[in-house]
Amino acid sequence: MKKIHIIKAFLLFSAVAYVGCSEDYFDVNTPSNTAPLEDLRMQDLMAPAIHSTLEGQRSAELAFGNYVQNFVSTGGGAAGQTSADGLWSQVYLYVLPNLEAAKEKAVENGATHIEAIADILIAANIGMATDTWDNIPYSDATQGPDNNFASFDTQEQIYDEVFILLDGAIAKLSAPDTSGFGLGSSDLIYDGDVEKWLRAAYSLKARYQLHLVNKGVVTAAEVLSTVQNGFTSNDDNFAMYYNEKNINPWYSEEILARNTGNLSKDIASQLVSSMNGDYYPFLGGVVEIDPRLPLFAENGDEAEYKGFVSGGGGIAPDGTDANTRFREDGFYTSVDSPLILISYAEVLFIRAEAAFLANGGTETSVGSNAAAYTAYIDGIAASMEMYDVDGEDYMADAAIDVGEGALMLHHIMKEKYIHNFLNPETFVDYRRYDFSDDVFTGLQIRSEEESADTEFPGQWFRRANYPSTELTRNEANVLANQQDPVVPVWWDE
Repeated sequence: MKKIHIIKAFLLFSAVAYVGCSEDYFDVNTPSNTAPLEDLRMQDLMAPAIHSTLEGQRSAELAFGNYVQNFVSTGGGAAGQTSADGLWSQVYLYVLPNLEAAKEKAVENGATHIEAIADILIAANIGMATDTWDNIPYSDATQGPDNNFASFDTQEQIYDEVFILLDGAIAKLSAPDTSGFGLGSSDLIYDGDVEKWLRAAYSLKARYQLHLVNKGVVTAAEVLSTVQNGFTSNDDNFAMYYNEKNINPWYSEEILARNTGNLSKDIASQLVSSMNGDYYPFLGGVVEIDPRLPLFAENGDEAEYKGFVSGGGGIAPDGTDANTRFREDGFYTSVDSPLILISYAEVLFIRAEAAFLANGGTETSVGSNAAAYTAYIDGIAASMEMYDVDGEDYMADAAIDVGEGALMLHHIMKEKYIHNFLNPETFVDYRRYDFSDDVFTGLQIRSEEESADTEFPGQWFRRANYPSTELTRNEANVLANQQDPVVPVWWDE
């Protein structure tokens, strides 16, 4: 897989968004390194928007990674929060204004492929935002002083716009662009490869279609039709790699922080128990742990990996001391590790789930067709390849290679959960299936008694609160849309 690394010079440009702000806000929040818009090329605007898209996704994971029990705070304490302010800032201050400006320049120059890539990025960002907060500003979110109090669009409207943007991008990328303009090295993901952007558009469309299947808005067959045009190998992964000058933020926050005695995070029991044989005992006598686990976590000198129970004070599910923490040179926690928006393996798990559902599968049904099972197995193989581990013994174990007649939804979703470690898409998956332990084996929430000191004891969070800064700037519209964090978003109702 070709690695496109961040080039620092491209991160010096930033436009300013005007979402629910006062006039004074414009004066004090213009970055000192902002260049006049007329001096910037389309390419100059796209690189920071791409960078902020991935950084925004990571901000969402910081908020929701504890909900899906990827991690807990140091020592096993709950790391819960009901805000994702970093994502809001990235989307509305850095991504949308840059992309709208780039689109305007692309239209002026007839650069239809750059316009299409901008639309893909807009769709990805408003998709992440609406999955986080439900209703969000969009239609008039970048009008600046002309509209200081941006209204909110409903999640249903946002999803309609996501599909309009992606379908439009697919049409433009499928046609020639004779403008002579391209992104080249300004493209931090695909280095200007239009065919890969086209497959990314189809892959993202399939992801967002899948969100609506249980809602009854989209059929599983429609997802299958879309996903067949998606990623074809790990070379298509929507990944942005860091380098020694621009270090990966997970490395900064987890490894550097831990080594300097600051707060960091430990790996949670749900992930570890899904990978160490606790929830899915290996049956062949050869495999002891999922070969991907040592790329995520380290456990000191102990032989067994034991994840932390949220709020458990450093305890593993069996009542003994937990021991897993982020690996210092792990796949996601090295200096030059990537952030990944969506990958080939996820696309295969989307295909597996859609085929399973299209075949009449339910949360508890057993057995499916060859299409679902093949995509499930291919997804595991793609994951092993992406993480560069030998998965032959793992995939041959009867706990994994169950056969299409014994395939259940929880097999597919377990593998997708493991593969998508540190990807906030898992929070969408958990909500789509109502945090079911039939679908996510072993998943539990702290009881009402254990969480009696919290505002919503014994209840799963299903959305984020809007940032307090937005409440200050745009109070009426925020209050009209704010719901308790345990209230489902539109597609989850």
